[in-house]
Amino acid sequence: MQEYNPLIHFDAQWWLSLSEDERIIAVLEHHKNAGTDLPDEDMHALLHVVVENQVAFGDASPTEAVLHRLIDEKLDRHDAIHAIASVLVNHIHEALHSNDAAVSNDDYYAALENLTAETWLRGEISGG
Repeated sequence: MQEYNPLIHFDAQWWLSLSEDERIIAVLEHHKNAGTDLPDEDMHALLHVVVENQVAFGDASPTEAVLHRLIDEKLDRHDAIHAIASVLVNHIHEALHSNDAAVSNDDYYAALENLTAETWLRGEISGG
């Protein structure tokens, strides 16, 4: 079986053939084997899985194109996943605290389009 490595592009069909639990376990195992100390490893793995799912679905969202753009801007693939996840977390936070009952993915997609390696490295992330 192929192993998950966030630094390396992998076959989307392989990723999508895994169950959600298998995806989470694969991410957890990668970080454990890398000796990464995380304050909340389950949440970290879940965010990796959500971003990787969006990438694997391709044109269904701008996530894959944004990932490649961030890599072109000199982030490694793992950092690019973290940058996208930070936008996702901000979007979820804003959605949960919004008085607007109909929060749209359009805001998330717009925030992704505005994300750059430079803004992420400076900590200037918005959720949309």
